[in-house]
Amino acid sequence: MFRFERPVRFVEVDAARIVFFGRFCDYCHDALEALFERLDGGYPRLTMVRDIGVPTVHIAFDFKAPLRYGDVALVDVEVLRIGERSIGFRHTLTRKADQVVCAVAHHVVVTARISRIETVPIPDDLRALLGEHLA
Repeated sequence: MFRFERPVRFVEVDAARIVFFGRFCDYCHDALEALFERLDGGYPRLTMVRDIGVPTVHIAFDFKAPLRYGDVALVDVEVLRIGERSIGFRHTLTRKADQVVCAVAHHVVVTARISRIETVPIPDDLRALLGEHLA
């Protein structure tokens, strides 16, 4: 499991003063970018130089408790499945202050050549990194 801390920013809350549901996708993606930092050059090099992206093909959330401005979300990333060209993740978002689980996401991405928008096999270095976080 990989853990990422993400503060809730003012711009991310809605009129109900809770994090707008769409922002939870941002939190999950931020956690993946942080996970990929261990690759040579991190996520920027993976996408901008190596031309490999990880577009989402499926994501589903179960929302359990709100996050508010000033909270810190702990985003735990678990790799559920590593295929030939796809990766399944579970993201558990917990409020740091009281350890309440706020949301759980089941997320599937594919590895793709960005310039051609076509799937490609998962690169060996990414596969090795993901294997370290297999649930």
